[in-house]
Amino acid sequence: QVQLVESGGGLVQAGGSLRLSCAASGRTFSLYAVAWFRQAPGKEREFVASISGSGTWTDNTESVKGRFTISRDNAKNTVYLQMDNLKPEDTAVYYCAAGKIYGSYHYWGQGTQVTVSS
Repeated sequence: QVQLVESGGGLVQAGGSLRLSCAASGRTFSLYAVAWFRQAPGKEREFVASISGSGTWTDNTESVKGRFTISRDNAKNTVYLQMDNLKPEDTAVYYCAAGKIYGSYHYWGQGTQVTVSS
């Protein structure tokens, strides 16, 4: 069982930066791939970025390439999403999710709101 808690969301102006954190419980966190998803009002949840358990493999959706960076510190049981050059269209609730198989996520956090003003 893995419990995830997101933090770091907030209100920022366009062009600004935020760093989201996803803190996990459990002693085997390095076995879990982690991903960030987001859901804007009236839209379906969409994939943002993912990272393998070791941190070797990462992936981003096209709309955030060059702006968002996913990383992890397994010693701290934490995954980060560094978001730079934020745009109003990045406004959403951001969720982190974890699973033992890369691309398949069974554990979800409660989400953190990111609002980007123009």
